[in-house]
Parts: sequence; C-alpha cells; structure tokens
Amino acid sequence: MQRRREILAGLGLWPLAAGAEGLDAALARLQSAWQPRLAWRADAAWRTEALATARRLVLRPGDDGSAFATEVLGEQARDGHTAVALTLRGAIGDRVPALYLRPRGPGPHPAVLLLHDHGARFDLGKEKLIRPLADDTAAEAWAQRWFGGSFVGDTLVAAGFAVLAIDAPGWGERSRPGFAKDDQQALANHLMQLGHHWAGWIASDDLRAHRWLREQPGVDPRRVAVLGFSMGSLRAWQLAAVCEEVSACVAAHWMCTREGLLRAGEHTLQGQSAFSMLHPGLAAELDHPDVAALIALRPLLLFGSPEDGLFPWDGVQAAWAQLRRAWPKGGLTTRSTAGGHRFGPEQQAEAAAWLARQA
Repeated sequence: MQRRREILAGLGLWPLAAGAEGLDAALARLQSAWQPRLAWRADAAWRTEALATARRLVLRPGDDGSAFATEVLGEQARDGHTAVALTLRGAIGDRVPALYLRPRGPGPHPAVLLLHDHGARFDLGKEKLIRPLADDTAAEAWAQRWFGGSFVGDTLVAAGFAVLAIDAPGWGERSRPGFAKDDQQALANHLMQLGHHWAGWIASDDLRAHRWLREQPGVDPRRVAVLGFSMGSLRAWQLAAVCEEVSACVAAHWMCTREGLLRAGEHTLQGQSAFSMLHPGLAAELDHPDVAALIALRPLLLFGSPEDGLFPWDGVQAAWAQLRRAWPKGGLTTRSTAGGHRFGPEQQAEAAAWLARQA
C-alpha cells in the first residue's frame, strides 16, 4: 500500500486516490506541474531533437513516398484558371478527393495548399475553401458565414497561385451520411486501437497533399505555401513545422498556449472535436508555440481576434510572444483582427498579398 501511495504521489494523483481532493483538484495539480520537456530553446540541438520528436508524434503514418495514382474526375474552365476535381492516394492507401485550381499560362506559379476547418460540419470539406464544380448551396452558405461570401481559393488563384484543397478524413466525401459530433469518439477509438490516431492521419494526408502540389507541372516547388482557417490553421502550422519544404505559412485563428485551452469551459474540453487535433504524447514534449517555432526562420503570418470566443485572448498573445523569440530578426507577422472567428475578404486579401511577397 505504501508503494502504491508513493507511485500515485509521484504522478500527482495521490490526492484523488486518497479521497482528500476531487478529480478537478487532481487535474489542476497535474496542470500546474506540467512543463513540456522540449520547450523552445535558441540552439541547434533543440531544433534537431524537437523536429525529430514532432515528426514522430504528429506524422502517423507519415508519407512513404509512394505514387499518387492521380485520377482526374472533371474540369471546368473559369475566369483565368481551370478548376479540377480529382483524387489522389492518401497516407493509408485510400482515395483522397481534392479540388485543384490551375492558373492559365505555363508558370512556374507559386502555390498554396488550403486546409479546411472543423466547424462540426462533416458533409463539407474541400468545398469550404474552393468553389466546387457543381452548384452547392451548402458550400456557398459556409463561405458566406465564415468567409464573408468569398471562397479563399478564388482569392488566391486570382492572385496568381495554384491552389489545392483535400477532404480530411471524416469530412466531405471521406465522411458518411449522418456523421455528427457525437460520432467522433468512435472514429478516434477505432483508429487508436489499430495503432493510428485521427490527428496523425489528417497530418499525414496533408503532408502527401503538399508533395503532390510541389510535383505538379507549372508549379514552382520552392514556393508552395500552406494556409488554413480554424482547425485548418492548426493543420497549416503543424505541417509547416514538420515539413521543411513548406515555403511559408498563413494560420488564421488557431494558435494558443495549451494552458489557455485547458481552462475550464474552453472549447477543447467540450464535446468530442478535440480528438481530431490531439497527438498522443505531444503535449509532454512540446507546447503549441514550441511546435510552430520549428517553422523559423521561414515566413509565418498569424491572424487572431480578441473577439474570438474559441481562444482566450491572453493565451493567444502569450503564444505569439513565445513565437517571437524564434524570429528575432523578423519573418513572423501577427495580425489582430475585429469580428471574431472569421476569415473574410480583407484578411484573405492581406494573406494573398503577404504570400506574394515571399520569394
């Protein structure tokens, strides 16, 4: 019994076992003692170890370099570009539906991988960011609600970028009829018992999508950036962190310290949506800004809003402050915006202009 008490005390859980404190107190004790092992340091040794650790924990299964076996399903001529519906082979070998906007002209064109949000809306994925080939009232409504009626893909292709968006596993054509918020735990459970995890599968497909885009004719492989909104923002900065071929990153409205997001009542502690963004073991090694610091010294643009009800503003500012240490001579840009959790036309235009300046 004494040995059991010593073990539990070492874990910070003895008060729970002894009945002296409740579950909330035990969790608070763990939280107060939490420090990531690989918190950012200004030295090359940190970067080497942190990058290897992030890749090991985030990329599950990763990209094995296999062929994409791309299948074109349809094309549509639009103003100044061609929209293409296609599929490519994903990280676990399944077919990944995608939309690709190809500018006219031989190029080489800069390119952007667009990464869609969570939104607790699973019947839409890539269509949240790129206008589909057929009329889609649901996609139009989503663009109106979150993007001021402007599809982000349209903004970027008009600025001269080739643009790709895929369905993350669980969204769009990779979902199933009726899939809802309360089904997320079941999906995560299945994957974990098979030796994978949902967020890792998403990240691995994003990694392959970025490679697909770099390999396209007419695309400049040295200028392939990533841009994401909400959960897509997390996908963007984590991909840029683990993939050094990402030339620049725009992350709109998803950056905060873990401490900020583990406070009582925060959205990551409600429902089941956090499963799609959790990498087992990563928090013990790296905080969110520690992961994003691996992007340095490549360009990073972050948008955040004091009115965003999903992210406590002091936690956002603390994360930004931590990140500035990794860019002592510039290259990190932060933008505080009005209007809360939105990425409207003005922010899109600023992001496109900022990306165009990144040589």
